[in-house]
Amino acid sequence: MASRAVWKGQLRLSLVSIAVEIHSATQPGARVSFRQIHGPSGKAVKYEKTVPGMGPIDTADILKGYELPGDEYLLLQPEEIDAIKLETKKTFELVQFVGVDEIPPLYYDKPYYVVPTDELAEDAYRVVRDALRKAGKVGLGQLTMRGKEALCAIRPCGDGLLMETLYYADEIRSAAPLFSQIEDEPADADLLAVATQLIDRKTAPFDAKAFKDHYDIALRELIEAKRKNKKTPRSAAGEDAARPKGENVVDLMEALRQSLKASGGKEADVKPKATRKPAAKPAAKPARKPKSA
Repeated sequence: MASRAVWKGQLRLSLVSIAVEIHSATQPGARVSFRQIHGPSGKAVKYEKTVPGMGPIDTADILKGYELPGDEYLLLQPEEIDAIKLETKKTFELVQFVGVDEIPPLYYDKPYYVVPTDELAEDAYRVVRDALRKAGKVGLGQLTMRGKEALCAIRPCGDGLLMETLYYADEIRSAAPLFSQIEDEPADADLLAVATQLIDRKTAPFDAKAFKDHYDIALRELIEAKRKNKKTPRSAAGEDAARPKGENVVDLMEALRQSLKASGGKEADVKPKATRKPAAKPAAKPARKPKSA
């Protein structure tokens, strides 16, 4: 299926404007998804927009409401919202540049591909791409997409440009309340030495293809096995493997040593201490259920 642009406009750098399209860099249907089925009837569950006391309503009659104190909503007409003039609806201007490592990963949201719309735009597009690569910088700007003005970062990506939407500062939750209970003291020197060796031994270039979604694979295998079984319950379309649990690790040092040994590294010359408190027993995590569509 051909990719559809989610935004079309001008990428602007000072006085230079480049006609571009923005496409999502992720595939929404890459993982197994399910429909909710009513067991007794075997029919798909549908969702309708309803109002208490009135039942189903026409979507054309729906307005946007901003909740006010006192259980009130301030109603806005669609044309009032559309009348808000934002330059970023059609222009993505690069207003600042930062080092490629200056933006904390916490701020990144979703990736998009930026492509020139025609041959005339390609020359300027390549200049911006190569200039960013040579400078080792990321361009920052804002654009209005899907009804919201997003903060965006743009950087070279292979032969093209990658844009990533960013969270605004007020959208990031402070970690202080969550991390404040962690004792602020240095880690055990012996444990740190072995853990550092283990990290060094397992360090390698990033290759996304080396990682598989085991849950998705297991789901597909289950579905295929059930499909071949004629006894599996089915319903008409109508109108419209859990991972094995390992033993509890009591001694953190021993676990690190075994991991280092398995990775082909040599154990650090560390003398075991006379007494060592056993690590806290990790709480068992409940098995994840597949998400409903």
